[in-house]
Amino acid sequence: MAERAGVSQSAIAQLEQVGSNPTIETLGDVLRATGERLRLTSEPDQPNVDETLIARNLRMTPAERLAAFETAHTQLTQLRAMAAATDAR
Repeated sequence: MAERAGVSQSAIAQLEQVGSNPTIETLGDVLRATGERLRLTSEPDQPNVDETLIARNLRMTPAERLAAFETAHTQLTQLRAMAAATDAR
């Protein structure tokens, strides 16, 4: 493998170690030696939050947000009680 990749055996051993940080060029060389090629692409990052929910909440007045929180809290409390009752059976 090392010979086909044009690198030393110690370089291959280093690549196999956890935490190795090879250059893109080295990865490309090793992949070519296995008949593969390295292709890097990028794509837009997807947010980890529901932006529509945030926008909806920002349109609410503080009083509306508080009422929505109180409703959610009540519903969550009821859900927890139902789950505890189910587990007790």
